[in-house]
Amino acid sequence: MALQGINLPLAFTGQEAIWQKVFKGFNISEEDLNDFFGGPAFLAWARMGNLHGWGGPLSKNWLKQQLLLQKKILSRMLELGMTPVLPSFSGNVPAALKKIFPSANITRLGDWNTVDGDPRWCCTYLLNPTDALFVEIGEAFIRQQIKEYGDVTDIYNCDTFNENSPPTNDPTYISSLGAAVYKAMSNADKDAVWLMQGWLFYSDSHFWKPPQMKALLHSVPLGKMIVLDLFADVKPIWAYSSQFYGTPYVWCLLHNFGGNIEMYGILDAISSGPIDARKSKNSTMVGVGMCMEGIEQNPVVYELMSEMAFRKEKVQVLEWLKTYTHRRYGKAIHQIEEAWEILYHTIYNCTDGIADHNTDFIVKFPDWDPSSPTSKIDNMHMLRTITGNRRFLFQETNSDLPQAHLWYSNREVARALKLFLAAGNGLAGSLTFRYDLVDLTRQVLSKLANQVYLDAVIAFQRKDVKALNVNRQKFIQLIKDIDTLLAADDNFLLGTWLESAKMLAENPSEMRQYEWNARTQVTMWFDTTTTNQSKLHDYANKFWSGLLEGYYLPRASSYFSYLSKSLMRNESFKLVEWRKQWISFSNKWQAGVEPYPVKAKGDFLAIANALFGKYFS
Repeated sequence: MALQGINLPLAFTGQEAIWQKVFKGFNISEEDLNDFFGGPAFLAWARMGNLHGWGGPLSKNWLKQQLLLQKKILSRMLELGMTPVLPSFSGNVPAALKKIFPSANITRLGDWNTVDGDPRWCCTYLLNPTDALFVEIGEAFIRQQIKEYGDVTDIYNCDTFNENSPPTNDPTYISSLGAAVYKAMSNADKDAVWLMQGWLFYSDSHFWKPPQMKALLHSVPLGKMIVLDLFADVKPIWAYSSQFYGTPYVWCLLHNFGGNIEMYGILDAISSGPIDARKSKNSTMVGVGMCMEGIEQNPVVYELMSEMAFRKEKVQVLEWLKTYTHRRYGKAIHQIEEAWEILYHTIYNCTDGIADHNTDFIVKFPDWDPSSPTSKIDNMHMLRTITGNRRFLFQETNSDLPQAHLWYSNREVARALKLFLAAGNGLAGSLTFRYDLVDLTRQVLSKLANQVYLDAVIAFQRKDVKALNVNRQKFIQLIKDIDTLLAADDNFLLGTWLESAKMLAENPSEMRQYEWNARTQVTMWFDTTTTNQSKLHDYANKFWSGLLEGYYLPRASSYFSYLSKSLMRNESFKLVEWRKQWISFSNKWQAGVEPYPVKAKGDFLAIANALFGKYFS
């Protein structure tokens, strides 16, 4: 990170141990906190007040281990000349606080994506910033961090209003909220600077009009707030907010949701956006940043973005790609340069304004009844939070069929793949080439699978048994073939993810809990009922070997089996029965302990060549 120029990293690890000490001072017991903290794979959402208790409780071992890790992280950051960003109090409090302080202005929030408002996980509590207790708790939290870590920073993050609108749009009231949030920081650290996500100004734009934005941004002394223009690569806020009304901001790349694995990007926006922002009239931009939800994909995107911190002029992307590929693979090869030119104009030129979240049917299988024209296609077009915020945007379509996000010609990208394969013998020893070839082959095959799925559904609707079976078998075979492909590279293995979680455990009970957390996050994610999948199922979907064969394959197989039976028996598709079977399978898989490989196997080049010949020759 330091070598890439990153000098303001978030340092959020271990904060639950700090909160345990702080809340103890307000008579909150460890038992109360067991219901408050989320599990290891869901900490971020518990910290934001989206959920509580899910995946928990956190053991004493975990709290101790993570606090120790945080101290090591901070020490290393300081050695490298970085300024850590520590968390601050956003108002999210345990339910028990309302009983201890009955007169405090504490509101219970609405449901956030549980299936049926299950109180075990939903509806967290928010302490109003205007309540005196807010400043008291916020100050205590900052002071406890300083006591534990020393005076390591003056910059603190707080996102009280992220996907959580204030109760009124009165600017005076909003200004008082912002002032209270900052007071909780500055009482403990007189030099405190508030670092705030600007996501709310996009996701809840119907609320945050200019008067409300100004009220919040001007509620603290000038220079004591920095805004992250979080989605500037697609929806820059700086351009229509008079540069955040004079408030310093960081131009940020969001790019990835859920850690999904899909080749995607807008290289032109990255190569020019920060420059345009910095050179614009009355610019208040003070830096560039990256805020992706997952980083282990699309290395070309993050390589270019990292360089923008050092560049004063726009990058000529095609020329840059030639030097990038030479560095990445160790030599210049004309087929590779030609292939990357195609990728630049296709995969890495997504200009439709849609926030990319992998909706390929293998990893985000449609939950719907194709025999019913009025059937709801679950989570396919737009997923909204319970408050109605536009969290993810997908393609809008008039089609009665599911639509996965596709912004380029797959035929053209297959041509790029052919060029990659032609250069393969000269680069077979390059691990970076291996990664890119496996990823590109996966991308082309997964888009092909989308069409095969649609062909199967159309065959079902036309009552064409033969065509349904042909396309059903082809879809299943594609899952198997992609799994074999991914197994040939260490970066695409489910086993690595699961083992890394289990390694943190200090006893068998923790090991089972951590593995359940790891398995659940990348599959069903949140709660289910007998007949309803989680509203967030496949949110963090992954193209990983082991996950395809062990999870996505059984799902598609059972669905198509029910589809075929309904056609052969001339009866309606039993969607609810399929859901029951699938949810039961998923629950068992999430609780499973069967091992998955952690070492790659197979000749990646031979496999990719064979699959190209099988599907595209």
